[in-house]
Amino acid sequence: MSAELTLGAEEELHLIDLESGRLSAKAPRLLPKLPADRFGAELQRTTIETNTPVVRTLDDLRRVIVDLRRELSAAIAPAGVTIASVGTAPRSEYADFELTSGGRYGRMQEQYRMLVDEQLICGLQVHVGVSDRDLAVQIAQRVAPVLPVLLALSASSPFWNGQDTGYSSFRSIIWQRWPSAGSFGRVSNAAEYDKVLDDLIASGVIADKKMAYFDVRPSSHAPTLELRVCDATPIVDDAVLIAGLFRAAVRKAEIAVESGAEWHPRSEPLHRAAMWQAARTGLSGELLGLGQHPDRLPAEVAVRQLVSRLRPELEELGDWGTVTDLLEDTLARGNSTDRQRTAYAERGELDDVVALVVEDTAGTPSGRDEDPAVAVPGYRVRAGDEAVGPGSRPRPAFRDLATYFTAWDADTTNEHCAARDAWTREHEVGFVVDGGVQAFGCDLVPRTISAYEWSQLERGLGQRARAIELFLRDVYGERRIVADGVMDEHQFVGANGWDPDASRLPGHAVRAPVLGFDLVRNEFGGWRVLEDNVRSPSGVAYGIALRELMDAVVPDAPRPALLRDPHGVTDRLRETLRTNATAVTGSPDPVLALVSDGPAAGAWFEHRRLADGAGLRLLAGSDLDVRDGRVVDATTGDVLDGLYLRIDRDVRALTADHAPELGARVLDVAEAGHVHLSNAPGNALVDDKAMYVNVPDLIWYYLDEKPLLESVPTYRTSIEGERLSVLDRVGELVTKPVDGEGGRGVLIGPSASAPEVAERRREIAADPAGWVGQEVVQLSSHPTIGPAGLDPRHVDLRAFVYLTGTGADDAHLADVALTRVAPEGSMVVNSSRGGGAKDTWIVGSAATAAAEGER
Repeated sequence: MSAELTLGAEEELHLIDLESGRLSAKAPRLLPKLPADRFGAELQRTTIETNTPVVRTLDDLRRVIVDLRRELSAAIAPAGVTIASVGTAPRSEYADFELTSGGRYGRMQEQYRMLVDEQLICGLQVHVGVSDRDLAVQIAQRVAPVLPVLLALSASSPFWNGQDTGYSSFRSIIWQRWPSAGSFGRVSNAAEYDKVLDDLIASGVIADKKMAYFDVRPSSHAPTLELRVCDATPIVDDAVLIAGLFRAAVRKAEIAVESGAEWHPRSEPLHRAAMWQAARTGLSGELLGLGQHPDRLPAEVAVRQLVSRLRPELEELGDWGTVTDLLEDTLARGNSTDRQRTAYAERGELDDVVALVVEDTAGTPSGRDEDPAVAVPGYRVRAGDEAVGPGSRPRPAFRDLATYFTAWDADTTNEHCAARDAWTREHEVGFVVDGGVQAFGCDLVPRTISAYEWSQLERGLGQRARAIELFLRDVYGERRIVADGVMDEHQFVGANGWDPDASRLPGHAVRAPVLGFDLVRNEFGGWRVLEDNVRSPSGVAYGIALRELMDAVVPDAPRPALLRDPHGVTDRLRETLRTNATAVTGSPDPVLALVSDGPAAGAWFEHRRLADGAGLRLLAGSDLDVRDGRVVDATTGDVLDGLYLRIDRDVRALTADHAPELGARVLDVAEAGHVHLSNAPGNALVDDKAMYVNVPDLIWYYLDEKPLLESVPTYRTSIEGERLSVLDRVGELVTKPVDGEGGRGVLIGPSASAPEVAERRREIAADPAGWVGQEVVQLSSHPTIGPAGLDPRHVDLRAFVYLTGTGADDAHLADVALTRVAPEGSMVVNSSRGGGAKDTWIVGSAATAAAEGER
């Protein structure tokens, strides 16, 4: 008997309180007023399920879903409730769960306990008519490879219990905890399938056939094959697209069964892995292809591969045009998870996400905006692009800039780039390399960081800076961390960057007044610290110069409201150095100097700019002297109370014709508390890439706080077990020397040649303590401008914290950051490796602006 291939759907819908945006447990009060043939109860009181009639076309399915949503919305509105067709309600919490009354549900809660209490989730079930149950169980097994793509398309549940889970479909992760979820295994006919169910019921693990929560199953109550893996979808057309693809997959499997085609199923572990991958990344990462063995593909490629494979069946069913149109819409707007994360990133408010999913549920079936953003022509969208989303459509914060820059033709771009290059030459913005000035590559498309994101970085980097400062004081002082068994001395004494002279400094002196942190944002939008720069972080002056460049070359580029001014950082620097010098020397009006290696210094531009802006004396080491136990300006004899050290060698190495042992004498003065050194000797200990691994533990130990920012998973090859793993995976990891700077020695395994991988293995084996391995983080990307238009490049971020103590109020994140840009095809952003930079537009909050206005 052939399959009927009719269509139907069941949608589980969250009830949302219109006033609070939280889940509403009013389903038992509302359902008696609704037709029982179309609306039903679920396990939780916060959900109502809709049941469509049987239809034959995708257009009819769309119509009946829309009609049911509208009927339900109208019926419950007087109770102050609306609906959200979404996998998890963004503001749901464990405490929101309330069990629907009834013996069956009561038994389930008694048996499954916490598992039931977690079921604040909603799914979409699609039914396709297959009344022949023998045929249905065979089709159910053959369609398994398409399920990950359908799950990825539906993904709408990134938020759970008030936080971003990191998953696109966390609902499916919760759902898979049921003992009868997943595949029902290999069976040949309906009798064998029924025997599986009978055995499960006899085991006592499930109570009845309705609890067979398999990914695909012959329906327990209708002559259909039922798809059960998908999240509820806010936009109706996403559900219609999934139904069209599932029906075509059923038809393809039916043809294969009837023709006796040979079947090679995936292994169960690989199928579970493919489903997990789809739940994790949705449409933003990779999915597994349709083959028997793993074939990792970008999600969009995997989706298009499925549609292409199903084309004959889609055409036969008359669905090809509808499905391809719906697919382009979905890929252009992204799935609901993509849209929810974009909404959350604007202000960090879950209420904004609730408003979005409620609006999408009630909105037009297609989900099309009334005033959609125009796609960026020819833009190569990447997963994790910060400014341009699915379908090459600019994200909200970038829309005005996208309109501005896409209006440039090649001549306009070339004119602006020429003006940029002339400006950087005129202002001598660059780095000194081998005695010559290397141009500072600047892109003209600014990167915007929202007030919410900046507030998160402010908290996380302030926390990290305080823990690092406490660590430096401790290891060069009492070493409580050793006494408490958290670290062994051999982990830092004699390590790269260790300086015994640092133990001579006063215990209360701030050792790291200026800290730089390199951060990356992954494809899901989360920030991670990639490196800590504590010896002598640079980049502040370049960040200021980039803003001045933008103001001069593209003054008419649309600026966001409350854009922070980077020029205030020089005042912050002076105040930081002044406060720390006063705390050590007691001088109420300390004299401060920036000590540089002069015009030969790599960052000579920055040294001059910071000294001028912060009112510091700009001196070379030879300009210093020590007289009567004080450090002085050798030319004027003025006593110096604070030295901001921007030299490329240890303090002890300072020398002058008039003072051959100048460095040692400066250290004597610092030990006596008559001069403050910023940044202190010995700080390079924290710059060590192997020490980086310990920073989360330092936060826990010194602050008794959970780290607010994640680090990149890092392996120390000095530890045998980790070294063996790194040696085995050099081709998959990023490996770098522990004392590397400027991208020197960095090897990105997936981009490396076989000889390069082999050579790196030899280097690590020869010097295990000299290397670390890190997991590859797919850096976010951002548009750059060239004659051909906008094109994405990978970016990172260097942010700066100024420290005057170890308290929460003593750490200040500067209103300037340096966005570094990798060359095309590279993930290495360092200027020495061909990288450039762009202006970073940090948006302030209204509250911060008001507070500053009051001051």
